[in-house]
Amino acid sequence: MTLNLFPAPRTLSLKKSRLDLTRASWIVLPKGCSRRLRERVLESAATIGKVLNRQIRVASAAPQSGDLLLEIRLGAKRRPEQGFALTLSDSKRVLVAGGEAGAFYGVQAVTQLIEQFGSTPPALTLSDAPDFPARGVMLDVSRCKVLTMETCKQLVDRFAGMRLNQVQLYIEHTFAFSAHQAVWHDATPFTHEEILELDQYCADRFVELVPNFNSFGHFGRWLRHPEYRHLAECPEKPGTDCLAPNQASIKFLEGLYDEYLPNFSSSTLNVGCDETWELGQGRSKARVAKSSTTAVYLDFIKKIHELCAKKGRRMQFWGDIILHQPELIKELPQDILALNWGYDDDHPYEKECRAFAEAGIEFHVCPGTSAWNSITGRTDNCLANLENAARNGLKYGATGYLITDWGDGGHHQTLPTSYVGFAAGAAYSWNLKSNKTVDLAGAISRHFFQDPTGTLGQFCLDLGRTLNRLPGLKRHNCSAIGQLMGRGLATGRLDISKLTRAQYDRAEAWLDKLGAALTDARPACSDAPLVMREVTHALTMSRHAINRGRYASFGEGSPEALRHELQQVIMVHEAQWLARNRCGGLHESSAILRKRAEIFE
Repeated sequence: MTLNLFPAPRTLSLKKSRLDLTRASWIVLPKGCSRRLRERVLESAATIGKVLNRQIRVASAAPQSGDLLLEIRLGAKRRPEQGFALTLSDSKRVLVAGGEAGAFYGVQAVTQLIEQFGSTPPALTLSDAPDFPARGVMLDVSRCKVLTMETCKQLVDRFAGMRLNQVQLYIEHTFAFSAHQAVWHDATPFTHEEILELDQYCADRFVELVPNFNSFGHFGRWLRHPEYRHLAECPEKPGTDCLAPNQASIKFLEGLYDEYLPNFSSSTLNVGCDETWELGQGRSKARVAKSSTTAVYLDFIKKIHELCAKKGRRMQFWGDIILHQPELIKELPQDILALNWGYDDDHPYEKECRAFAEAGIEFHVCPGTSAWNSITGRTDNCLANLENAARNGLKYGATGYLITDWGDGGHHQTLPTSYVGFAAGAAYSWNLKSNKTVDLAGAISRHFFQDPTGTLGQFCLDLGRTLNRLPGLKRHNCSAIGQLMGRGLATGRLDISKLTRAQYDRAEAWLDKLGAALTDARPACSDAPLVMREVTHALTMSRHAINRGRYASFGEGSPEALRHELQQVIMVHEAQWLARNRCGGLHESSAILRKRAEIFE
């Protein structure tokens, strides 16, 4: 007998006997439970009722008549708030949780059991709790794509269903600050009202919406406008991207925080501060000459920390720059929270995690979905990167795990490309030991597509292995297909001289095989028609990328045919964009695709 619980539990004892739930119709809530737990249990009861084809009732006390399906209890001694134990036998059907989050996760496990086995699930006992207390996803809503509220809520539901408990929206310029319309006027940003609504929606599902606002580097969306150039480290430099580390910048950030932060109930703020490459090249040049770039960076980070403390928020920041001089980590404020990110399969997580741990600084590990700049995803790199982060995060005491999903280069990948990273990251961060060999294809199919055949989950995994058919093009943060589709060919920066016709043929045959397999998919999710269009579009873009490579390598095909293919790609890209995202950023993203015609000229 195989159990398909996702994430897989920490410990499980499976009995040979099966239960008979044909008459069970009651779920009993714990005493004094909150509205949000009651609502989530009612949702699960409705799902179970559909499977069993009868009403499952929810009560606050044991009914005098009727068979019990499940009794929920809270406050188990020595059990973490998110942990739970489940006993299902002929005489006992009890879920005991450390807190309401644990009860929520336990009820999800029961729901999955009944979805798999109907009214005759196996008798069992299991005990579960997460490896990392904080498990989240960061969604890039500043690189062209700004998600609709409907898409945000759909993702929150799916994340909560995989026991993820934090979400961040990566913000550079896509919040509607009242005094700064010039920055966001063409971005269709999130409004104050929308953040308030999303914050409550998350909280009701045991998810914390953590505010995120990049506050040092990656400030180019502001600094490109003349009225903000005085805040730049290098005000005369075209494309300047970094704030000057001075009091004027702190005062400016304070005004932004005062308007932004009250829309969130979280007590944390991710201030970003990664990739401050211009630091020391402009206004701070003399200061850097007297000490070091990292020392000047640290000084400004401390000032931002003071500002966060003043606003009653605990500061998170990306840890890449401080790692340039690890000996300075110990000088960080002790209550700061470092976000240790890295996206390659061999990223030195062990060395970096050890550096934060030895300095006594709390940290989270932050791997990625590997979906950006790829079109197809990069399955093998993604899984290895996620596992590497979880393994070393556990080893050195990380308290959180943040799955990052970026949109570099125009955000041309479709959303399902990221599902492999979301699902694997959820599993590894919940319990790495139990989930190393979990059935990811089945989990992705169930949780994102409701596809009982498992086809779509396997498709997502296999699509991300298309790049394996084109060896020799591996580069940081992109796939072979993404490179062939991207600027590399047009600028001559991509060396395709060693690619053979046979390799192109193998990649094309692989895509044909994946396309044929899609006929077996039976998605029942609410966005099923869109999903099928999206995965088909990913195949179309990948085939066009291969045709571009053939043309560049061997002169096969014609510029006219390739231009026509690209035009079709752009048309579908624009049509699908508006199904999940706002119109802001679409013109910019499509313009990047149109630039890809340079190779034909």
